Amino acid sequence: MYGHCSEAERGMYRLMRRAARQRFGGFGPHWGGGAGRHGGFRANRLLNSADLQLLVLLLLREQPRHGYEIIKALEERTSGFYVPSPGVIYPALSYLEEIGYATVTPEGAKKLYSITEEGRKYLADNQDSADVMMAELVRVGERMARARQHFADDEPAAGEDAAYSGMRAARRNLRAALEESAGASGEEIRRIVEILNRAAREIRGA
Repeated sequence: MYGHCSEAERGMYRLMRRAARQRFGGFGPHWGGGAGRHGGFRANRLLNSADLQLLVLLLLREQPRHGYEIIKALEERTSGFYVPSPGVIYPALSYLEEIGYATVTPEGAKKLYSITEEGRKYLADNQDSADVMMAELVRVGERMARARQHFADDEPAAGEDAAYSGMRAARRNLRAALEESAGASGEEIRRIVEILNRAAREIRGA
């Protein structure tokens, strides 16, 4: 899986998988970590058709949008974490139009989609689910963005001293180990604190 990735990229992917397991129960093409729900959000795959339709209605309630604007809005709000393809968005929009939850205004070769009163009512009836889904996607996206930035900051510069590169690698390993200890027992946390304090004393030469 990681054969062509840098060490930083491999570490980032591990963080992404761990965050997704904690938040949704899995990560992958279909997030196959379980069939339950987390706070109203389906964990057995990223979004099913009904979920996506709710998010689309949420965006259309804000303002009429073209299909590509919906894709862009989801990408921006999730920090690039969730970018639905046109092959997913446009069928969802067509379905919402068919059932009377959205209307279309032709604009040359484009179509501008707006929410209808029926669509507003359906969204209002499912507001909690829509809000939870969007909030979860935003939260995970922000966490992934922070992880990407952490590892980007740790990438070795051209011509960097080998010893300093080694220190960067050690820092990445430590960060990954601390991430993996999330949810540890009180006894385990005390052991980790002891190790960290001992390492700090040794580094200072105390």
